[in-house]
Amino acid sequence: MATYFLFGKYTPEAIKGVSGKRTEEAAALIKSLGGTVQAGYAMLGDTDLVLIVDLPDTQRAMKASAQLTKLTGIGFRTAPAVTVEEFDRLMA
Repeated sequence: MATYFLFGKYTPEAIKGVSGKRTEEAAALIKSLGGTVQAGYAMLGDTDLVLIVDLPDTQRAMKASAQLTKLTGIGFRTAPAVTVEEFDRLMA
């Protein structure tokens, strides 16, 4: 599994749909792609929402990003992430 950060930006329409139910639907979508949601954070500033998810591969991360946008109306930027320890090993 690989870790991905999904950075979300609300549209005016997307903010109207904020609910626990939609959050559950988003988690179920990630699960249907073979992944898990590790954490989610609401934020202030340029990014309104960050999801940290584990997914099997980049193709599913791309699919998750697009399908979450369709489901929620939130625009997502998605980036792969590795731990600092893994990064150190890669750079060694």
